[in-house]
Parts: sequence; structure tokens; C-alpha cells
Amino acid sequence: MAQAKNGDTVKVHYTGKLEDGTVFDTSADRDPLEFKIGEGSLIPSFEQAIVGMTPGESKTIQLTSDEAYGQHREEMVVVVNRSELPPDLNPEVGQQLQINQPNGQALVVAITDVSELNVTLDGNHPLAGKDLAFDIELVKVG
Repeated sequence: MAQAKNGDTVKVHYTGKLEDGTVFDTSADRDPLEFKIGEGSLIPSFEQAIVGMTPGESKTIQLTSDEAYGQHREEMVVVVNRSELPPDLNPEVGQQLQINQPNGQALVVAITDVSELNVTLDGNHPLAGKDLAFDIELVKVG
């Protein structure tokens, strides 16, 4: 059987867990995840863990926060006045918004706190600062 290598399109089933075992994402109840190794569409450490695997093989990998989504960065958290938000928006904790940065790039932020006057927006990935584990099964190469 062919071993997965950089440049291959692969299909994998995975389950992502936090350090305490809480599952934050899984493909178990849907189609396997398909991607091209080395294209950079996923966490690089996750992609590289597939290299050398053969279809039907499974493994568990542990990733530090630096290998996953990076450290939680305080500079990515801002408090804005409610008047700066669209008037028809009823902000709630957990809600996600897309904002346009000065350079034109869009950034998805999560609302983490709401007060009468202010709303706290967090641009960090929800899993930033967390060590992760992934159970991976290579389903198909090519």
C-alpha cells in the first residue's frame, strides 16, 4: 500500500480533544476530511503527522498550543463602545462577527463580554493557548 507523502491528496477521519479529553471536533459522524498534504490548509503539525501513514493506519498525536493555534494573544482582544457596532446588532457572548481590518483583510472575532456600554471582541482562534490531541485514521491516499 502507498504511504502518504507531501503533495498527496488524502482522506482522514479525526477526533480532536482538549487536554481533559473533551472532544472539540470530529469527523466520525460525517465524511472524512480531504486535503492535500503540504498545501497549508490545516495545522502544519497535523498535516505532517499523516506523512508515512498507510490507509487503515491510525495514530494519536499531541500538539502543544504553539504547534496548534498558537498562544492566546491579549493584543487580539479589544473593548469597543456599543455605539461602534451596527445599530441592528444585539450582541451576545459567544456570537461571532466578521470585521474588516484597516488593511482590508476580514477577521472573525468572538464576543466574550457584553456590558451596557461596551462589547469585548476576541480575534484569537477559539483554541489558541490550548494543547490538543488528535486521533487520526488515514482512510485513503490519492
